[in-house]
Amino acid sequence: MTAMVVMETGRFLISTDRSKLDVDVVHGFLARSYWAAGIPRETVARSIDHSLCFGVYDGASQIGFARVISDFATYAYVADVFILEPYRERGLGKELMASIMAYPDLQGLRLWSLGTRDAQGLYAQFGFKPVATSRSRTIMEIADPEIYSRS
Repeated sequence: MTAMVVMETGRFLISTDRSKLDVDVVHGFLARSYWAAGIPRETVARSIDHSLCFGVYDGASQIGFARVISDFATYAYVADVFILEPYRERGLGKELMASIMAYPDLQGLRLWSLGTRDAQGLYAQFGFKPVATSRSRTIMEIADPEIYSRS
C-alpha cells in the first residue's frame, strides 16, 4: 500500500503517509481518552505499525487521527478516531470518516465495525448501525447484505 493524500481542503490535509504521523500526539490523546486511558506509548506505536492510519494535519502539525484494522478483503474495524479539541466543530471528523470510507483498498468489504459512546452522531451518518451495547460503548456495524449474498 502506498501513502496517499486522501483529502486536502484549505489548510487541512488528511493523509495515509506514515512518515507524517506524530506518535507523541497520538499517544498523548489516546492516553487521556476514555477508551485507552493510560495506554503505553509502545502499545500505541505497535498498533500504528499494524494498521492503516489516517492523519489529519494543519500544516506540519498533526491535529487528528484514525486507524483501520483490516484484511482489505472482507472486514475493517475503525479505531482511535479523534480530532484535537481546538479543531473540533469544523467538519474535520466528518471529512476524516469520509476519507476512510472512500479509501480505495477498503472498497467492497463485507463488514465494517467500531465501538463508540456516540451511536447517533458521526458514525450513523456513514451508515453504521448499533448492534450491541455495553455500559461503556455501543458496537456499530455496516454489513452489506448484497455482498454477503454473493459469497
